[in-house]
Amino acid sequence: MRSFVRVYESGSFSVAATHLALGQPAVSKSIAQLEEKLATKLFLRSTRGLTPTDAARTFYEHAVRTLDEAELALKAVRGEPASLTGRLRVSGTITFVRRHIIPRLPGFLDKHPGLDIDLLLDDGNVGLIEEGAEVALRMGKLPSSNLVARRIGQCRRVVVAKPDYFARHGTPRQPEDLGDHAAIVLSRGEGGEQMAFIKDGVAREIGLKPRLRISALEGVRSAVLAGLGVAVASEWIFTEELDDGRVVEALTDWELPRLDLWAVLPGGRHAGPKARAFIAFVEEQLAKTRYGIGAAQ
Repeated sequence: MRSFVRVYESGSFSVAATHLALGQPAVSKSIAQLEEKLATKLFLRSTRGLTPTDAARTFYEHAVRTLDEAELALKAVRGEPASLTGRLRVSGTITFVRRHIIPRLPGFLDKHPGLDIDLLLDDGNVGLIEEGAEVALRMGKLPSSNLVARRIGQCRRVVVAKPDYFARHGTPRQPEDLGDHAAIVLSRGEGGEQMAFIKDGVAREIGLKPRLRISALEGVRSAVLAGLGVAVASEWIFTEELDDGRVVEALTDWELPRLDLWAVLPGGRHAGPKARAFIAFVEEQLAKTRYGIGAAQ
């Protein structure tokens, strides 16, 4: 099983053999024996290399979890610290992970020196199965699916622009005033041109007039910082800028629906030790900020 995991992750018998300190024939033989036992092909061989079959992808998910649990069991019996090893594939949105997770990763990786992390960053919420991710950080409303999700963070949506933009064009006092402003709109995910503002229990549906439509949050952030207009965006995109005044918030007496952060697992899968540790780490880090579940209420 360990040989299979190494071959699957490296895409090469020779690389796997090097990692395992074995000869390549031994690794090839172990894979052949495994295929015979399972009565199915795990890899398709060609001049371009190895391609995992659907059966291999399914077996890989279970094999990794089994090896993780076995390693933890051995450490527990030996009285060793439960340090994690191997690889963890994490999917997440570009801006959030870059600004709020990566700067905090050193402490997590120092605690688990044998663990490698693959960060798969995309604002499009690509499927976990397609990415091969073991855990994903997803924003907003989750589509109905077979995913297992846990809400671990939350933040406000805010109306923001640079101070000099509002100095030139005026600060909106009512949601309807946004119709007079150049709007920067996220064109996918939790973006859009219709926004529901709430005050004293009464909601107003407002249509923005986009000057810029951008498909990635990082582009929305850059456009606001360039003074190109006003955006309705999640607060955690502009945490530092709101704190130091480089960006200011308007319509502060109105509320917008909050944006949830979810830790998501492929459906039917219990979180393995690595996924559990990573989710706990993210939740712990958020609890130190205004984006933790308790702080955001």
